[in-house]
Amino acid sequence: MKQENLAKNLADRLREIFTEGKWVTGTNVRDEIMNVSWENAVKSIHGLNSVAKLTFHLHYYIAGVAKVLEGGTLDISDKYSFDAPVITSHQDWQDRIDLFCKDAERFILLVENMTETQLSDDFVVAKYGTYQRNIDVMIEHAYYHLGQIVLIKKMMQ
Repeated sequence: MKQENLAKNLADRLREIFTEGKWVTGTNVRDEIMNVSWENAVKSIHGLNSVAKLTFHLHYYIAGVAKVLEGGTLDISDKYSFDAPVITSHQDWQDRIDLFCKDAERFILLVENMTETQLSDDFVVAKYGTYQRNIDVMIEHAYYHLGQIVLIKKMMQ
C-alpha cells in the first residue's frame, strides 16, 4: 500500500471510531459521550468505570501518543491512565468532551500526515513495535472502550 494510502487509511479508521463514523458500530465515541449528562457521566454502575473515566482514559492515550508524533517524549504510563480529575459540574464534563474531541482531531491529522517510513519506524523503542502497530492498537483499544460506554449507557436507562 502506498504511504499516503496507508496513513489516510489509518486516519480514516481513527475518524470512524473517535469522531465521525457509523459504519462499523453504528456510532463513535464523540457521538456517544455528547449526549450524556454530567451526572450520568460520573455514575459507576455495578463497579464499572464511568463514562467520564473511560473518556479520560481514551484521551490520555490520544494525547500521549500525539505528543510523540509531534516529536515529544513518551510520558504516559498505564498506571495513570484512569487518574481522572473529578467532574462536579456540566462545565467540567463539557471541558472533558471538548478536550477529547480537539485532541482526537489533532491526533488524526498527525497520523494522516505520516509517511510510510515513519509508520514502519519503531515507536520510541523497538520493544513497543512500530508506529503503525501502536496506531492499530489505539483503534482496537478505542472500540473496546466504546463498547463499554454503549453498554453502560444502556444500563443507565
